[in-house]
Amino acid sequence: MADFPTSICLGDIGPINRLGFGAMRVCGPSVWGPPKERKHALQVLRRAYELGANFFDTADSYGPYVDEELIAEALYPYPKDLVIATKGGLVRPKASRWDEDGRPEHLRQSIDGSLKRLKLERIDLYQLHAIDPKVPLEDSLGPLLDAQRAGKIRYIGVSNFSVAELERARKVANIVSVQNEYNLDNRSSEDVLMHCGKLGIAFLPWYPLGAGAALRSQRVVALSKKLKATPAQVAIAWLLAKSPVMLPIPGTNSIQHLEQNMAALALQIKREDLE
Repeated sequence: MADFPTSICLGDIGPINRLGFGAMRVCGPSVWGPPKERKHALQVLRRAYELGANFFDTADSYGPYVDEELIAEALYPYPKDLVIATKGGLVRPKASRWDEDGRPEHLRQSIDGSLKRLKLERIDLYQLHAIDPKVPLEDSLGPLLDAQRAGKIRYIGVSNFSVAELERARKVANIVSVQNEYNLDNRSSEDVLMHCGKLGIAFLPWYPLGAGAALRSQRVVALSKKLKATPAQVAIAWLLAKSPVMLPIPGTNSIQHLEQNMAALALQIKREDLE
């Protein structure tokens, strides 16, 4: 059977259940505006924690701002073991736009805005959402370092980074996590994942179930039938077994899918089937 640890630590934060919750899907369509059914969105967030997800990932660009507000409405005052990670560095002038903004003045405002919306005095993990090609990376990391020194941020993470960019960031700050797209369909960040494994840095795969092609593949469907599991559960179990630093954050606005996803942590798959 595939043996993988069920928890992970971020710096001295932990243990964190290795199956977290990506909260962006509880916003409105296209991650824009409030949810159509606010009560249901709050139920999804509460249910995620009840099922063992004690790591929630969000960003100020989800909504924008809506996602952070929903998390606070659903779960504040927060359980002691809940770790909330948010991100800054992308702006949404309209639903179809995700524009980089790594200017120090923008990130300073973003950090303070996230603290206020999440009702936190300190954010456990604050991630630079993307590199702004118009701003030197070191300049964008500056406000995060200042906020860390001021006690507003506990740890710093990065998102959508290459190995070279990660190493450049590590010369400036202690980076404890990387969040890149990674799933059965898209393994373009394999080198980043391997590098994180060597360094003991958590790797958060966004879009962990991909666009769906892999879930419909013959091998995944056959294995899911054999195990009496869903294709999504097989894909999540594969991620968990891939590396001990992997911290998948599947998101959904469906309680049924949420319950199915969280059950993947207990799925037992033979090593040869995973390979």
